[in-house]
Amino acid sequence: MSLKIYFLRHGETEFSQTGSYCGDLDAELTPEGVEMAKAFTDAYKSIPWEAVYVSPKKRTIATAKPLCEAVGIDMQIRPGLREISYGEWEGHTLDYVKQHFGEAYQCWRAEPAWNAPTGGETSVQITNRASLVLTEIHEKHRSGNVLVVSHKATIRIMLCSLLGIDLGRYRDRINVLTTSITIVKLNEHGPMLEVLGDRYHIPEHIRNRPGT
Repeated sequence: MSLKIYFLRHGETEFSQTGSYCGDLDAELTPEGVEMAKAFTDAYKSIPWEAVYVSPKKRTIATAKPLCEAVGIDMQIRPGLREISYGEWEGHTLDYVKQHFGEAYQCWRAEPAWNAPTGGETSVQITNRASLVLTEIHEKHRSGNVLVVSHKATIRIMLCSLLGIDLGRYRDRINVLTTSITIVKLNEHGPMLEVLGDRYHIPEHIRNRPGT
């Protein structure tokens, strides 16, 4: 039997609606985000979960909580799963960042693996901390189903690392919408992507909202 890791992005926040940068900021779920988390729980609570690993942010904890309560499992908080730090860009719109941090933004867009948002993190730094959590999961759970609740950039970077995709292209190759599920199976041949960005557990009136 192989190990399956389910990567779940947190539910909707104010920042995922507006598109403003939110990494270190500890945003709450919107009412729709709470509904997304409940819908995920309804769809996935019958799976026999081995463990649930969660970023320490309020939005990820709130997304994981309904499932953990439904199946009677304690979430395991791991700082390595937190979102990219956007440094001085936190809370600002793309237009603001382009206007005030134009050169840094262009460098980050061109090669985010080695260039960070002003005062923030690179893709390589995120990989270094998140990979420690993935290694822990693989060592503790050789088979079964494990849920990882994290963030848009961090999940995309973890997927690039697992699947051998250039870390500098994480924003160009993979999209992870709010409360979407991506499944990677780990077996004797290495990681295999089985599902990418599935959201059909979310009610249609929320799933089709712009900016999610």
